[in-house]
Amino acid sequence: MDLPGWQALSEELKDKNVEIISVAEDTGGEAAAGQWFDKAKATFTQIVDEKHLISSLYNMVNVPTAVWINEDGIIVRPNEVAYSRKTSLTIAGKTLSADGESYVAAIKDWAEKGAKSEFAMAPEEVTKRLQPRSEAEAEAEAAFQLGVYFHETGKEDLANVYWEKAQAGRPDSWNYHRQDWSFTPAEAQKNWMKKFMSLGDKPYYAPLAIGEPKAN
Repeated sequence: MDLPGWQALSEELKDKNVEIISVAEDTGGEAAAGQWFDKAKATFTQIVDEKHLISSLYNMVNVPTAVWINEDGIIVRPNEVAYSRKTSLTIAGKTLSADGESYVAAIKDWAEKGAKSEFAMAPEEVTKRLQPRSEAEAEAEAAFQLGVYFHETGKEDLANVYWEKAQAGRPDSWNYHRQDWSFTPAEAQKNWMKKFMSLGDKPYYAPLAIGEPKAN
């Protein structure tokens, strides 16, 4: 978990009018997710989203993912992989990496310069970056939400039926798989590894389209 890094950044930016909001998407609720916030001694805003509403609204398919929203409630950077540190792992010959250092440098630049930051996108650029759901992806999302509903009402057989439909309809959504796997922790790592190895040349995280801030 990368929460300690975000806790450190929130403390660094506390006088810059920047609010970090961390969302745990887990139908297990506080019992499943709260421990991670406690271990990080997090003081920034923490949300446990049992219904996966935020990942649904922002069309998020993996974690950690972040969105930048300005003081007017406008998105200025849409979904991107969001680590607070440089991450690089080699697993069975495949690399999993994320450029967290550049991402944090960009956040600091935005905190300092606001709309004048080179990393704060214009509305038309945000629109170009956003990826609306296809019809098949929309159906997969509906199936996933039905799975969440049936899980909440104790109908696990039906929950599994709809979660499987969601996974089949949008296999690139790691969130759909991860929530399902969370109920079988003994199998979770094996399932994750099998899916990870099936990616072939496709990256686990989409490359981060961001660079270092320009010198003033």
